[in-house]
Amino acid sequence: MAKAKQGQSTVQQVEALVRPVIEQMGLSLWDVRFEKEGPDWYLRVLIDPLDDQPLDMNQCEAASRAIDPIIEEADPIDQGYFLEVGSPGLGRRMNRPEHFARYMGQKIAARLIRPDEDGNRELSGILTGFEGQTVQIQDGDTLRQFELSATSFVKLCDDENLF
Repeated sequence: MAKAKQGQSTVQQVEALVRPVIEQMGLSLWDVRFEKEGPDWYLRVLIDPLDDQPLDMNQCEAASRAIDPIIEEADPIDQGYFLEVGSPGLGRRMNRPEHFARYMGQKIAARLIRPDEDGNRELSGILTGFEGQTVQIQDGDTLRQFELSATSFVKLCDDENLF
């Protein structure tokens, strides 16, 4: 199990350690995930260029080499894990206020945990607002709102890649 400083999860600790390094490299830290897949644990650090240019493998490799010794020295994780540094991808999951601010006016898709009052579990539309934890999208002539906590995911999408 991961060691945690008082009140901080493993993800929060790693994020605090790597964010300054990633930002000094001219990149943004999209997300940090600590996930178990089968018998293995993965520490995934998702990065994104600040200039909306494509992320290349050299940037991922440089970021990995820069943050690996910092994480190793701080030692916030007790068990073995694999470090992966990469892009959040085209269908990037959105879960932070800065994600919504950056992609205002773009098409997003959301899958609700439970159907809404109209029986819909899958929603898509143009992101028109985000305040507190409330997401607002324009779906044709319909303005829809939902709470981020009521979703299994919200992601950036295009017409061909909704869900």
